[in-house]
Parts: sequence; structure tokens; C-alpha cells
Amino acid sequence: MRTPHISTRAALSRRKFLRGAGILLSLPLLDAMTPVFASAATKLASNVTPGGKPRRMFGICNNLGLLPENFFPTEKGCNYKLSPYLEKMADHRNDFTVFSGVSHPDVDGGHPADNCFLTAAPHPGSAGFRNTISLDQYIGERIGHLTRFHSLTLGVNVQQGQRSLSWTGSGVMIPCEEKAAEVFARMFLQGTKAETEAQVRKLETGQSILDTVAGQAKQLQRSVGPRDRDRLDQYFTSVRDLEQRMQMSREWEDKPKPKVNAPPPLDPADPKAYMDKVKLMYDMARLAFETDSTRCVSLLLDSVNSPAIEFGDVKTTDGYHNLSHHGKSKEKLAQLKAIDEWHMKLLSDLFTQLKAVQEDGEPLLDRTMILYGSNLGNANTHVTTNMPTIFAGGGFKHGQHIGFDMQHNYPLPNLFLSMLERMGLETDRFASATSTMRGLAMA
Repeated sequence: MRTPHISTRAALSRRKFLRGAGILLSLPLLDAMTPVFASAATKLASNVTPGGKPRRMFGICNNLGLLPENFFPTEKGCNYKLSPYLEKMADHRNDFTVFSGVSHPDVDGGHPADNCFLTAAPHPGSAGFRNTISLDQYIGERIGHLTRFHSLTLGVNVQQGQRSLSWTGSGVMIPCEEKAAEVFARMFLQGTKAETEAQVRKLETGQSILDTVAGQAKQLQRSVGPRDRDRLDQYFTSVRDLEQRMQMSREWEDKPKPKVNAPPPLDPADPKAYMDKVKLMYDMARLAFETDSTRCVSLLLDSVNSPAIEFGDVKTTDGYHNLSHHGKSKEKLAQLKAIDEWHMKLLSDLFTQLKAVQEDGEPLLDRTMILYGSNLGNANTHVTTNMPTIFAGGGFKHGQHIGFDMQHNYPLPNLFLSMLERMGLETDRFASATSTMRGLAMA
């Protein structure tokens, strides 16, 4: 007869368990408590990433993608012929690289894949899916202390609560900021003394809450087993990290905000003004980089959630999403082409503006990595392979089309490793990356 296993560990009462569970469940919320906008943005020239130069990243996802037949070049290498869409950026040919035959391994599910654009977490449409840390947040956790803002999470026409490019290490969504005027105010408009003091009190209150929760967790640690103690150790580490961030936010409150030669933006009230909103968010990202307010920005262009849009002389006749399911309709394809070309025009304008700004005698674009693409290779069929991808700036050797196998795609997360390396963050692992990006070299 087998002797039954008898645990010598003290039993945990239901009340105590629930209290402890509440502590553990609060961890994702604690990660998300990090203020996306602390409240200031003054440039500290001495604070740079390893290597001596500030490096920045800007991740942009248009979640309905681009018509592949107009985007991908037919030739590879440095002497490739620009595709119809890339012709809109001809002035910057040597400032960007275009990729084909790339995707996130095992990221499927159609539209839900936009949440994984910067995480590459597999199977986003599956039951019980839990996201992983996004590239911008991974960087922000390591160099966010160098700037006032740990990161900026921006969006256009976003379906709030369901979509974002930015996710914490605990898989918690960071909501997108959609009003450029509010972003501008937080970065550049100085609050009154009373407002500053109120913000300091909020930070101090948050600090006291963390102290209380940590004390409760230490009591719980004495009555749980080894595995739970390990989890609590991870929890304490997260609390300490958050405490440090809150302290840094507190210190920034006493520093004046930078001055910029730009008027406060006026946000369009109508979601039809989609392209105007895109331009404003590009402006906010540029100003943030110019003033070294942050070095990590994500921008979700939620085309799925956008109605019929108007820009220039174009007025679409249907919602953006419905147009993407064109069924080869000539009318819908013509409207989509006009939309895509305007996207390329705005991106080209962003490159122009970043090149015009000098930082220590170097164009700001050379210190800013811009990843532009989509989670969908073809919105008409919802496929998530062959993602249209442009990578610009950052001091890399550009001016080429790097083409991989369109049937058996190369892992796009390898580009993430190259970006991390350029940021001075040495690691051989992120998401499903297998190495740094093949064919991409630093200048």
C-alpha cells in the first residue's frame, strides 16, 4: 500500500489566499501604471545610449496594409526599380530598405495580428492568447530613464481597449493616445505650480501604495511554497523597477519643459480626417525625438476602425475596411491605391523633416530607426505572411530591396534584434528571432 503524500507546508486560509491572489493579480496593473506621459521633456545631452549617440525607434503599423502588387519591387538588390508606391519616396531611396518575403512566425488570425506587430507573439486569435512585451517597451524598460517619457504609445482611430502596438512584459495592453493636442500639451506646455504639486502628490501616493502592497506580499511569502516564492521574487523585482521609474518621474517634475517653434495642434473632430490625424501624429513623434523627450514611439494606424475618409481631392465612397475587401473591384482598387499613395507621401514627408533636423551635426533620421509596415500581407484575404515592410534611418546601409522566399518567409523579428543591437542593447533573443537581419548592415 502506497503511503499518501503529506505536505508539511502550512495551509493557506481562503481569506489569506484571496488577499495574496489580489497582490499577484495586481502585477500587470503595476506594470501598466508607468505613466506614458510623465509630464516633461527637457534635453539632457549627457544622457546617451551605449556607443555615445542617442538612438531612437519609431514603429508604425497600418493594420490594413498596402496593395502588394503596387508595393513590392520586382527586382532585388541595390539597383532595383522602385515600385509604384515606393516612387512616392524616390527622394529618400538611399535612406530606406524595403523587405519582401518576411513575416512573424506563427502569428496568424488576420486582424488580431496587429496587436502582435511589435511583439511577434504567436496565435493572437486563439483562445487564451496572452501577448508578450513589445519592442518599444523592451527598449523603454532599459533606456527609458534617459528621457522624460519612458515611451509614447500613439494611435489614429483606434478601437480602444482592443488594439495597441505597445504591451508590457506581463502582457498588458498600453492604451493609445489619440489626441495630438494632449500629447503636445504634456510634452511642451508648462503647468502651473499647483498642477505640478498635484502631480507630485499623485506620484507620492503611488509610491505609498507600492510600499503597502510590497509589505503584504512579504507576509504572504512566509506561508507559500518554493514556486510561489519564486513568483513573489519576480513580483518584488517588478515593484522595485516601478519604484525607480516613479522616482525618476518625480525628479522630472521639477525640470522645465522644452520650448519648440511649433503651435499647439488642432485635432480634427471627424474620423474621416484620417490622413490629417496621421500627419499630426508623425509631427508629435518628430517633436518628441527633436527634444529628446523619448526614444521609443509606437503608432497604430487603425484602418480597420476608420470610416470612409477624405484627403486632398479624394473622398472614398466606403469604409476603409470594406474597401480593403475589394474583390478585385476596379473602383475599390482605385480608391485603395489613392489611400496607399497618400500614406507613402506622408511617410516621405516625415523622412524629409527628420533629415532637416541636425543633432550634433548629424541628421536626426540617421539616429532614428523607422519601421513601417503591416500585420497583413493582403487585407483582402487576411493573410499575415509577406508583410509589406519598410525600414528607414538609424545609421544603416540602405538603398536596397532585400527579398526573401515568398513561400517560406524569413522571420521579421530578426530585424528587431538588429534594432536592439543598434540601440546598444546586446541580446541574442527577442520573440521568435533567430539572428540579426540577414543582408542588413550598419553604415
